[in-house]
This record gives sequence, C-alpha cells and structure tokens, in this order.
Amino acid sequence: MAKGILGDASLHFDELNKLRILDPDVAQQTIELKEECKAFVDKIAEFQKIVGSLIDLVDQLAKAAENEKMKAIGARNLLKSIAKQREAQQQQLQALITEKKMQLERYRVEYETLCKIEADQNEFIDQFIFQK
Repeated sequence: MAKGILGDASLHFDELNKLRILDPDVAQQTIELKEECKAFVDKIAEFQKIVGSLIDLVDQLAKAAENEKMKAIGARNLLKSIAKQREAQQQQLQALITEKKMQLERYRVEYETLCKIEADQNEFIDQFIFQK
C-alpha cells in the first residue's frame, strides 16, 4: 500500500531502499541510454579523427598530383620547344642546301665557260703556232 501511494506520487524505492523520483526501470534505461550516448559520441570523435587524417592524406596526394602535373606540362612544353627549334634548324639547313646548290650551279656554269675559253685559247695558240 505504501508503494501504491508513493507510486501515485511518482516516488519509488531503489534496490538499496533509497527514495527516488524515477521508476527504477526508467532510471536504469536512462543510465543505459547515457552510456550508449557516451559510446556513440566517442565513436563519432574517433570517426572525425579518422576522417581528418584521411582528408590530410588526400590533400597531400592532391598536392603531389598537382606537382607531377606541373612537371608533365613543363616537360611537354620543353618538348614542343625542342620540336620547334628542330623545325627552324631544318628550315635553315634546307635554305643553306638550296643556296649551296645555286652556288654549285654558278660554279659549274663558270667552269664550263672557262673550259670553253681555254679550248678557244688553245685553238688560237695552235693556229698561231701553225701559221709561223
């Protein structure tokens, strides 16, 4: 009967016969919920720590990838530059070859002309010697 009157007044006795406002079952559930919440908060903190280290790792990898990308772009630009230099050098050499061919043709014509002059002079000398 005392329990009924106290129960109506929302007062209860626990296992140590101490007077409590909450029902012992509700108090036990509250304690369990509190422990579960603490475990959940600890797990969330651990998760945040792991995620933070993962983000740091991803940032480092992104920086390394960016550095490698810049190196690759630099190498590609250097390669393009070398290709343009070779093309320009090839054009210069082609122009030099053309110039030398023209010079060779002039020398060939000059040689033929000199050979004809020599032949004419030899013929003149021969005619001059035979006339005497």
